[in-house]
Amino acid sequence: MGTISVFESVTLDGVMQGVGRADEDTRAGFRHGGWGDGYADEVIGQFAGSSIGRTDAMLFGRRTYEDLLGYWTSVPEPNPFTEALVGQRKYVVSRDAGTEPAFPHSTLLPGKASETVAALKRDVEGVITVLGSGELVRSLHAAGLVDEYVLLIHPIVLGSGTRLFGEGERADLELEESVTSTTGVVVARYRVK
Repeated sequence: MGTISVFESVTLDGVMQGVGRADEDTRAGFRHGGWGDGYADEVIGQFAGSSIGRTDAMLFGRRTYEDLLGYWTSVPEPNPFTEALVGQRKYVVSRDAGTEPAFPHSTLLPGKASETVAALKRDVEGVITVLGSGELVRSLHAAGLVDEYVLLIHPIVLGSGTRLFGEGERADLELEESVTSTTGVVVARYRVK
């Protein structure tokens, strides 16, 4: 049985929308895109590298899959992140059975996320890491399918934007590991009790 690990960058007020660049996600008029710029350092890089190193497969919502892989496969210089994304086994959740994953080592999981990911979790051994994919994460959280959260909590409050968690049931978490970057980002791994 697999373990679902959610890897997310969030602000202190829980916003996870548009961390990487200004045009990444402007839905609902979001104007703070790229808010994570300037926070990366060696501590975060090492932690992210070790997390990706323990990943056996990646899981994405369709929108994040297309955006993230589309961006990283278009950067001119080869880098380890692109290589890890392209080479890793990937699963893409989509309500549209006609969606055709555009990148290598990708499998479509059409239908309702709580059902398709529950089956994936039963069938795939190892750590299945979710990157971004806020709507998918909220669905998996509500269905009780998330086993751990790795949160990069940035010292910034935006006041608006899509938050990682919306209305829902209480979830108790246990802190397994944490480090603080030189830029004030708290990187914490929580196990869902």
